[in-house]
Amino acid sequence: MRYYPTAGAAAEAGFRPCLRCRPESAPGSPAWNGASTTVTRTLRLVAEGGFHGRSVEELSERLGVTTRHLRRLFTRHLGASPKSVALTQRLHFAKKLLDETRLPVAEIALASGFGSVRSFNEAFRKTYDRTPRDVRRLARDGGVSPTSSGWSLKLSYRPPLDWGAMVGFLGPRATPGVERIEGEVYRRTIEIDGRVGALEVRPASGDHALVLTIHHPDSRTLFAIVSRVRQLFDLDADTSEISERLRGDRRLARAVRARPGLRVPGAWDGFELAVRAILGQQVSVKGATTLAGRLTRLYGREMREPVFDGLERLFPRPSELCALDPQAVGLPAARARAVENLARAVRDGKLDFGETASSENVRRALADLPGIGPWTVEYVAMRALRDPDAFPESDLGLLTALTTGDRRIKPTELRARAEAWRPWRAYAAMHLWCGSAR
Repeated sequence: MRYYPTAGAAAEAGFRPCLRCRPESAPGSPAWNGASTTVTRTLRLVAEGGFHGRSVEELSERLGVTTRHLRRLFTRHLGASPKSVALTQRLHFAKKLLDETRLPVAEIALASGFGSVRSFNEAFRKTYDRTPRDVRRLARDGGVSPTSSGWSLKLSYRPPLDWGAMVGFLGPRATPGVERIEGEVYRRTIEIDGRVGALEVRPASGDHALVLTIHHPDSRTLFAIVSRVRQLFDLDADTSEISERLRGDRRLARAVRARPGLRVPGAWDGFELAVRAILGQQVSVKGATTLAGRLTRLYGREMREPVFDGLERLFPRPSELCALDPQAVGLPAARARAVENLARAVRDGKLDFGETASSENVRRALADLPGIGPWTVEYVAMRALRDPDAFPESDLGLLTALTTGDRRIKPTELRARAEAWRPWRAYAAMHLWCGSAR
């Protein structure tokens, strides 16, 4: 029996994906946890579809490293070349679309990042030893047609997943007009490549999966949308490994037992999350949500044909927030300037939340902006940059959760205690925020 760190490594060794157990439907591999920053950035770029139509040389140039160095890092951490890893992900996604939707094969080829149906058929036959149409005939159900009901796909995860805690965290923070949670269902408006739509996420009945329904006019965006939703709900986390580390702290051990499937909620868009974090400075969650709704109503664009009732707005683009009226939004002048500075930095390319951005560079650029302090930087890193070790040590909720007696713990004391929680301090923060650790 042989073990490989990733599906790409197994494919490079000559193995074909099993048509019966459907590895393309398995949760994403956490094999690159602890890998180099360059590998993490590259995988994020691949997941967002940024490798489609590009060579390894072009990818290396975008990342600012040599092609040789990038190949060496991938071989060391993932056991396969960047090209093999990207091709495997694209083919697995194509197989998923064949099984779960009725999209035409030509559209699936484009949605999976192939430049032509011919290249897609050749790669698919080489990998699966069958044509895409042969595989579709083997599918047990015909899937969902791309009608007004949208495209529906199942997103698997490693159990447990505390979906109640996830929607319980996101619900009070949902931007009015853009996001909404009703019961166990999450909905929001989206914009990809200048075209607008909406999505819905709900738990799958009887499966360790979520059902994602996408309403968007361009099927080529499906790959990127699925990747973003997986990050939004932290579906690739290995909660068993995280829980094992956090159980070493007596107070956190109780929290982990109470909520073993707790994840760190991500963000659909880094800029949107950063704006929301600034609005939340020195106000309650409810107050920040009110401000976010007002900001969106004043500066966000209205959807011509809303998919869901009550979700008729798109969150403002950076260019739309470069000049705010503080009184109209209800913001102090200093906080309005902080939002404007953030918007200008993103608009001018000085701050990039894109898939190739490194956590270190984004943190540094955020910290250099007036009105953005360490708490905001760490909160954005935690949710938008998906840094599992981000930790807003000055957060009042964290300090209160670990306070015993009359004396509140100091940030320096919390920082020292949190050293034992590395590299999963963001998950420790979620447990403390949920109140189970008291």
